[in-house]
Amino acid sequence: MCCSGFLKIMMFIFNGGIFLAGAAILGVGIWVQVDSNSFLDILDEVEDASSLSQLVNVSYLLIAVGAVLLVIGFLGCCGAIRESKCMLLTFFSIVLIIFLIEVAGAIVLFVFKDVAGELLQELEKNVQKTIKNKYGDNNKLTSVWNNTMEELKCCGYRNYTDFTGSPFYNGKGLYPTPCCNSTIVSGPCNSNAADRSNVDGCFDKLLQLIEDNALVIAGVAMGIAALEIAAMVVSMVLYCKAGKDR
Repeated sequence: MCCSGFLKIMMFIFNGGIFLAGAAILGVGIWVQVDSNSFLDILDEVEDASSLSQLVNVSYLLIAVGAVLLVIGFLGCCGAIRESKCMLLTFFSIVLIIFLIEVAGAIVLFVFKDVAGELLQELEKNVQKTIKNKYGDNNKLTSVWNNTMEELKCCGYRNYTDFTGSPFYNGKGLYPTPCCNSTIVSGPCNSNAADRSNVDGCFDKLLQLIEDNALVIAGVAMGIAALEIAAMVVSMVLYCKAGKDR
């Protein structure tokens, strides 16, 4: 009885961790889905960007995995408390499948940062062409780029020279405000001020953001996998004990 009570407590703790992790992943998925709208707006104006636009679909995967982990955590807790053989066996089977998927997904995420870098680099010429042709003339594109540069603290795709020859530059002879660092220079953001500011391009910022998030998500997935292994072992022990008791 003492061993059974201890196993129930451990099962509850493990599944509580899985439930909380599922809630966190679900929240991240929703946040990514909401925040990806500006990224999609940029890609809408870029030619041959369909391959990279598929990357934002990872938000749907995160939402699905988070929802499944919520259900698994709840199912495991109920199965341990009620000592239901059916619930424990169902829990074990689902967790085993999810565990295999998560291991594969974590490996993919570790490699994903290199793939993302290649895809972003392939779009460089098209993005720069779009900026030179439409920035300052297309209100939607201009607004999206301004918001992106302000949020990421970057300028252009590679640097401020991406805006040279754009409708905005031709009309005002200046570069966008985010291209100049107000702590280094003052006054209008002309070519000299932008060159002295040397603000990083959004390519580097986007790549760093993707790499950081990919590694964090992969690390969380491996942590959840460890919890799932422990929960599967405890669920099988409880399953066997429930069978003996009956």
